[in-house]
Amino acid sequence: MKKLTPITGALLAGVAGTAVALETPALSPAPKGWPAEVKTLHYSTSIDNTKQPTLLYSAKAREKRPLLVGLHTWSCSYTSGGGGVVYARWCMDKDWHFIHPDFRGPNWTPEACGSNMAVQDIVDAVEFMKKNYAVDSDRIYLVGASGGGHMSILMAGRAPDIWAGVSAWVPISDVRAWWEQKKGNSKYAGHIEKAVGGRPDQNKQAAEECVKRSPVSYLDKAEGVNLDINAGVTDGHKGGSVPFSHSLYAFNAVVPGKKRIAPALIEEFYEKQALPEGLEKAGEDPLYGGKQPVFRKISKNTRVTIFDGRHEIIHNAALNWLAAQRKGKSAVWGLTRQHDLGTNEEEGEAGK
Repeated sequence: MKKLTPITGALLAGVAGTAVALETPALSPAPKGWPAEVKTLHYSTSIDNTKQPTLLYSAKAREKRPLLVGLHTWSCSYTSGGGGVVYARWCMDKDWHFIHPDFRGPNWTPEACGSNMAVQDIVDAVEFMKKNYAVDSDRIYLVGASGGGHMSILMAGRAPDIWAGVSAWVPISDVRAWWEQKKGNSKYAGHIEKAVGGRPDQNKQAAEECVKRSPVSYLDKAEGVNLDINAGVTDGHKGGSVPFSHSLYAFNAVVPGKKRIAPALIEEFYEKQALPEGLEKAGEDPLYGGKQPVFRKISKNTRVTIFDGRHEIIHNAALNWLAAQRKGKSAVWGLTRQHDLGTNEEEGEAGK
């Protein structure tokens, strides 16, 4: 597959500080289900000069604090609660800044689903926070599950210089491959067709759009990003909508050839939902609680974990790992201490 480049030049004008002006945030209450401390606002975007909505929590400390960018799931928007509320709770507990952008809403329009607009909206959201609040630029973190996982690993490749750590859960790594897996029996194939402009097997432009919106097209640029990719071993079968093989292929797209997992082993692992000969069983990880890793592979700053679970995010594992990462520093693995958020099964659901 042809490798595409990360966003540069005019598209990154917000990061260069030339397109996103200092604003006085106009805050209003968040939607029902979010903590009262979380607020709604609209920030300026550099790609089309519109005002885009987001939820926000600002740290109370005057000194620079970390920023967590939380991404909504495939069929949701910035207002959707569930697991996103857990991100906000973490930031309130830890006195971090938090932003939950819309990045053009659910993934069934051309403006959404990994488009340039959606990508730049997230870049601009980070820049908005840096200009208006005391953000520690060495501790800007990104987290998302399902559609948010897709966007997380896409951003790791398209804007690698921003992140101290990216935690992606049950992500779609190849839009065309997911369309092939879902065509004929799932609403998700229809969503993709609406976003890319047709069936990618019949429309050349639609096929090209799938490539442009796929994280695997850019993940070779993410080798220096502290990147943690996770999926449940039943996902794609009875446990969810995204085959966990997407996470393994995402890992392969980042790491050098000799570190990659053989595609034949990936396919056998996915079909059997059991480790094939040639892949070693993972050791225990206290951050994963009762949903321990089944398989794990690390290459420098990149890790992939297939855990004993479904289409979900384990917030304690995601957020505690992120908290240990620093921009420009080697990834920290093997954590044992954690801040327990006390999440429940419903909050861990990665959404639709």
